[in-house]
Amino acid sequence: MIRIAICDDDSTMAGNIRAMVSEFFRRKNREIAVSLFSCGEELLNYNNNIDILFLDIQMKEIDGMETARKLRERKFRGALIFITVLKEMVFSSFEVQAYDYLVKPVEEAQFEKTMERLWASMQNAREDSLLIRKGSESRIVLLDEIVFCESIDRKIYLHLDSAEVIDYYERIEQLETRLGDRFFRCHRSYLISLKHLKSYKNGVAYMDDGGEIPVSRLRSREFSGVVLQYMKNM
Repeated sequence: MIRIAICDDDSTMAGNIRAMVSEFFRRKNREIAVSLFSCGEELLNYNNNIDILFLDIQMKEIDGMETARKLRERKFRGALIFITVLKEMVFSSFEVQAYDYLVKPVEEAQFEKTMERLWASMQNAREDSLLIRKGSESRIVLLDEIVFCESIDRKIYLHLDSAEVIDYYERIEQLETRLGDRFFRCHRSYLISLKHLKSYKNGVAYMDDGGEIPVSRLRSREFSGVVLQYMKNM
């Protein structure tokens, strides 16, 4: 499921965006969940994940640009699309890594062009991401975000560089296959990201988030070779 948020103090505009985005993903045969917000404060108080955010710039109290800054400070990694009446505001959007901007009144052709580009980017990003399914919910996690993976009682715990931990059901053998050669299974219960490896000493892998992961004796020699090869390929 793709989670979409629309934040605009103009309810008519928010409704129009909702209708267009619903139709777009209906044609892509993808399930979505849409949340509507009338101001930046409401959005900042929302604690669930957002994959795509449509954000009005000109709002009362806290405007869209300041809202975006606060979201990025909180490690928001979703696609950000601004809605604005002022084209000049687009220059400020670079500092908050906006994907694109739509000028009011938003025309369907303009919307479709932006969404087709974003859809293509989302498809390409799958090679560098992991799709997690937890119950009826799905989430895309970038591989670069994962510091290490831990297996406990049939559950996987993904430890991210944001300090967030995501748990879901999967066998570590299956996860090892999905992650590829950027990760190494140093122990029967652990997979570590070579990107986030800080050092290795006396059977312990020290990760850049402060984690200390055991490396089994059976895998220590292979681990040293894998690390050297990874460094050569960087």
